[in-house]
Amino acid sequence: MNNLTPSSPFTLAVCAEMIFCDLPVLERVKRISELGFQVEIWDWTKHDIDALANSGATFSSMTGYVTGTLADAHGADELIRTAAESVEVAKRLGIPRLNLHGTGLDGNGLPVQPCQQMTGAMWLKARETLNRLADLGEQHGVTFVLENLNTEVDHPGVPFARLEDVLALVESIDRPSLRIMLDVYHAQIGEGNLIELIRRCGPYIGEVQVADVPGRCEPGTGEINYPAIAQVLNDIGYRGTVGLEGWASGDDGLALDRFRAAFSFHR
Repeated sequence: MNNLTPSSPFTLAVCAEMIFCDLPVLERVKRISELGFQVEIWDWTKHDIDALANSGATFSSMTGYVTGTLADAHGADELIRTAAESVEVAKRLGIPRLNLHGTGLDGNGLPVQPCQQMTGAMWLKARETLNRLADLGEQHGVTFVLENLNTEVDHPGVPFARLEDVLALVESIDRPSLRIMLDVYHAQIGEGNLIELIRRCGPYIGEVQVADVPGRCEPGTGEINYPAIAQVLNDIGYRGTVGLEGWASGDDGLALDRFRAAFSFHR
């Protein structure tokens, strides 16, 4: 008789913007926390920060800016300004990681400043801006994480979206206060070759986000071999946070059970 019970070597988190959507946000946060998960939020300006701070939840990450872009002078200054505001909110909530994108996104996930071709000057400006953000992170003891996105389905026109691009930027800067938010869902749509990509990104991963393809629902509902993803993360020694940033295909509680099972091992 096998008495071994499954456990996860990772810290598991759930995005409160996408699960238990029939509940008010504060109730979603409390419910996710009661089930033993940390909580991710997006745009902090849309939430009651005092209520979240008193919710008893542990938060994993949030969007680390309100407006701004990486790769032009005015946009970069705006990004730094709103990132500094976001840091103060993150400190109130005890949030260690602040998420970034190549440009600001609107309510539909579309870029406020679309880009079809990145120039050398844009790369240099993006690197300079990320170094400024790393300075801010070091000053306040938080980590900024640059997320890869897909431009084929969800975020057309976002610059520096591919995981290859994100890795190139973060690796070139190589500072602990700047890491990758490695989104497996986006990487599968945009690039594939997930296991090798994860291995290459290993030293620079700040957090991992997951959902299945197609549909952006919990692991086990699509084409991604999530047991293999969990195994390679374990094999490279990753012991950080894995967050479900996806919808429930049906019952929310069952979706969270499936997510937990996908990233647990029998020991």
